[in-house]
Amino acid sequence: MELYLQFGYGMMEHCRVLLDSWGGGSVILSPRDLTDDQLVRFGSAIREIPGGDIMLDPQFYLPHSDHEKLCNHAYWPTDYATTLFWQGQALSRLLDSLRDLNGRIGCSRFVLPGLFATTIDDDWGETQRAVLEEARARSDNASLISTIAISADAVRDANQIADLIERAETWNVPTYYVVCEHPNGQYLVDDPNWIANVLDLSAGLRLAGSQVILGYCTHQMLAASAAGVNAIASGTWMNVRSFPPEKFNATYEEEIRQRATWYYCPQALSEYKIPFLDIAHRLGLLHLMAPPPELDGGYATALFSGAQPSTVGFGEQGAFRHYLHALHEQVRRKNRDSFDSAVADCEGTLTAAETLLTRLRTANIHGQLRDFTEIVDVNRAGLGLFSALRGAVMRRQWNTL
Repeated sequence: MELYLQFGYGMMEHCRVLLDSWGGGSVILSPRDLTDDQLVRFGSAIREIPGGDIMLDPQFYLPHSDHEKLCNHAYWPTDYATTLFWQGQALSRLLDSLRDLNGRIGCSRFVLPGLFATTIDDDWGETQRAVLEEARARSDNASLISTIAISADAVRDANQIADLIERAETWNVPTYYVVCEHPNGQYLVDDPNWIANVLDLSAGLRLAGSQVILGYCTHQMLAASAAGVNAIASGTWMNVRSFPPEKFNATYEEEIRQRATWYYCPQALSEYKIPFLDIAHRLGLLHLMAPPPELDGGYATALFSGAQPSTVGFGEQGAFRHYLHALHEQVRRKNRDSFDSAVADCEGTLTAAETLLTRLRTANIHGQLRDFTEIVDVNRAGLGLFSALRGAVMRRQWNTL
């Protein structure tokens, strides 16, 4: 499994620095946050980094979107008509324009537009099929990435997920870009059925012979390694670590009203505001929260220098880069040679986090809304349900994924 960078507001320099330090990597570009010219220039800059690669997410989830920057791109239709658009020249123009933009950016793979599905039904399925059919008339099938964007309610419905997997088995798509809405706008999802169904969908697509990229992820989706997922994507702000469809409309409130700096403690799978690190420092427990050497990129070193953490000037830049570097290394270390080994590794990560979280919470060191304490059992239950449903076939097919 790999980590892709999910581009969002203010991420240009973060991407350059991180990919350079990692020796390459992939960035999923966002037309919501970049103009045409910026996409071309930034795409070129990423491709100049040895091992650097880019994909363009067209973000055509809500065709009636009124987000100014998104709608100003040349490929965005000015006269979208729900029924007729997917049956004639309008779709051809959309794909031709996107293919041209992908070419100017230098993308080697073509991410196809995909509607946000509130429900997996025949209309949505026909739209997916129509896009694929038109795209194959213009591009090599091997370069195509089909977008699957689905609502939280659809993800939680096992019947809809089974229906989606059955449909996808007939589409013959080499790669899927899957984005799943979080229930109730949650950052860390507290529904084990949602976790189990994301894993089940991913595994179903992998077993059908396709690669899977999960977009808009937090560290909670380290569990995707057990489903054989090829890559997860994450970024800086919360709206590129989860998928809020409303961000593609003009009424969406930009970023965060009151910015707070969070430190990601990878071994606890939790994030903490700096005042709680001060408490740990005063109680002699701060060393327990330092990143393990294999996950440490040096971005958070000052926090553990012996000074009170709130006095060392740890800010957004360091926090974002530390989070993504630590997650990159966690993802990289999740690759296992068997299904049982992958599941055991995920369970071990949860158990180790639980042990540390218990000690920290006893000392009143809390991650508040980004604390993984209540999520440990959620992921454990979701992983257990997935294993019960898919374990037998995943064991047999693991080496063919």
